[in-house]
Amino acid sequence: MSTEQSNEMTGFRGMVIRDVDGRPTAGFEKLTLADLPDNDVLVEISHSSLNYKDGLAISGKGRIARRLPMVAGIDLAGTVIRSKAPDWKPGDAVIVNGWGLSETEWGGYALYQSLKAAHLTRLPKGFSPAEAMAIGTAGYTAALCVVALEDWGVITPGGDEVLVTGAAGGVGTVAIALLAARGYRVVAATGRESQHEFLRELGASDFVARSALSEPGKMLQAERWAGAVDTVGSHTLANVLAQTKYGGAVTACGLAGGADLPASVMPHILRSVALLGIDSVMAPAGKRDRAWAFLDAHLDRAKLAALTTTSSFDALPALAEAIVNAETRGRHVIEIS
Repeated sequence: MSTEQSNEMTGFRGMVIRDVDGRPTAGFEKLTLADLPDNDVLVEISHSSLNYKDGLAISGKGRIARRLPMVAGIDLAGTVIRSKAPDWKPGDAVIVNGWGLSETEWGGYALYQSLKAAHLTRLPKGFSPAEAMAIGTAGYTAALCVVALEDWGVITPGGDEVLVTGAAGGVGTVAIALLAARGYRVVAATGRESQHEFLRELGASDFVARSALSEPGKMLQAERWAGAVDTVGSHTLANVLAQTKYGGAVTACGLAGGADLPASVMPHILRSVALLGIDSVMAPAGKRDRAWAFLDAHLDRAKLAALTTTSSFDALPALAEAIVNAETRGRHVIEIS
């Protein structure tokens, strides 16, 4: 009897979100292959990751899932077991980032998942499944941000400073490592002084207190940053825009501080500052491939290992609470199989 057949008979665990008294509530449940969606490709999952969005979904502190019940987890890495799609064969190593996983499509926190063929990406040759999940959606988003800033043409190796907010988080740590590897002078904004040495080892050359950016500020402030990667939103993003130099650009990819943007048009119309929105969920294949190639070429594997913690599936509920309470740092790999 194959492992797949055995698990079909005995069941396997998944982190499932259900509606309980009008609230999304997550917990481990036993599933079978028959419970999975009717999609083209069946994947056995070896690893997933923990992102801020995952923390919101599992802790119930954010309504991430738009269809219930829902298997959580916005990332996965694994091996194709069965396929009705000509592009995918049993034994193919694959990853999935985004594409509505944990929102409208069942996600990566289960031993098996049935997936749409168009949502699969081949595991980049330069990474193991665990390394790909150490990068995960957060690291892949960081790569999209750095590529966008370079494409805009406003940041220069060794030139004016580049700011990263939410610096100790998943996006922030990978962004710092990538920017430093490319020769940029990186400033890290964080509320945790205890993380300064860790962030310095990743490549940060200076620090800004989170509190210096999180309160309401003037529409225009002293110019400092050539560019920035913002994961926070709200007043933090407004202040970053107000402090960006003429012709600079800021990438916005997160809302850890809030979904509002209490800013003005002044930085845009008086200093020609660009606000570049970064979406990793529905990004087309070409952007994904370019981001992963950028990661393969420029992400130091030793630094990736240093910012990564690997945990068991059982630890997921506690880690979800920790990440939304800003009690984690770097990237978290979840071992599924």
